[in-house]
Amino acid sequence: MASTIPAGPISSHLAVRPDWLALRREDALEPDLPIVDPHHHLIDRPESGTYLLPDLLADIDSGHNVVATVYLEWLSMYRADGPQEMRPVGEIEFANGVAAMSASGSYGRPRVCAGIVGHGELTLGARVRPVLEAMIVAGGGRFRGIRFISASDPDQGQWGATLARPEGWLRDPRVREGFAQLAPLGLSFDSYMYHPQLGDLLDLARAFPATPVVLNHVGAPIGLGRYTGQRDAVFADWRARIRDLAACPNVHVKLGGLGMKVFGFDFHEGALPPSSEQLAAAWRPYVETCIEAFGASRAMFESNFPVDKGSYGYGVFWNACKRLAQGASASEKADLFHGTASRFYRLGI
Repeated sequence: MASTIPAGPISSHLAVRPDWLALRREDALEPDLPIVDPHHHLIDRPESGTYLLPDLLADIDSGHNVVATVYLEWLSMYRADGPQEMRPVGEIEFANGVAAMSASGSYGRPRVCAGIVGHGELTLGARVRPVLEAMIVAGGGRFRGIRFISASDPDQGQWGATLARPEGWLRDPRVREGFAQLAPLGLSFDSYMYHPQLGDLLDLARAFPATPVVLNHVGAPIGLGRYTGQRDAVFADWRARIRDLAACPNVHVKLGGLGMKVFGFDFHEGALPPSSEQLAAAWRPYVETCIEAFGASRAMFESNFPVDKGSYGYGVFWNACKRLAQGASASEKADLFHGTASRFYRLGI
């Protein structure tokens, strides 16, 4: 089944064009290198399109050795009834069902959804704890933590992000009361925000040093809106914030997501999809900055599929990552592609 991910005029995600993607095929570099993809979604919503297990497996079947994946929340598959705060548990039940299908071996070797990250409504404060406990049960040993998106910017309508979030949300006392429930339950925190907000995550990570935190999508240095044409200035600001954040030993970083509209790259406008060489050249400053700051032991490559699929194919993406890691040692490369993700999400791989 072909994935159908639409992107209308108000969508923050680029449209997936299978015919266009088919114009670029590459043989996998280092095809035996084990990969844990620590960030993908499964989607089945009218406004977001469809991308389910067969679609993900078709992308994985690109010649790379993807041994396991981690599911990230999509605010979907919620329970239709019951207490409102408990409805997000349905997404964990859904992802765990997919994981059970994959674990049967009937769908190939990769352990899809070996780790599961759900949405945690931290504005509940301490009342989020029974929700988290229910998610642990629903996850059948695979639930690892929550993501709480705080990304918000005055110009975000220019890249189709329509959900306004409060400024300084991660500093809110009620949100922090909810965040405080994670570490006692052995859970981690995925954070997605734009680069001007990274100071909020820095303050949070310092306040809760026992909670494992991973920054999604290299901290999203914005390339649109009032930042259009300001790439060098944005990069300098972003780099300083990344270096500050990396001083917190409980914080990790995901290397990916750069195919999203917010970054301002124009690969989707080409007559041909980008090659892995083109992607690696464009991304090198961001990826190298993150690896230098965090070290390979706290950095992990992520696909962010199908969101990034509007810009390039899955196999080409992993080739780009392998080109970016060419100068790394064998142990560093192992961390970047599977070791860090396996440790952070406790996958035992």
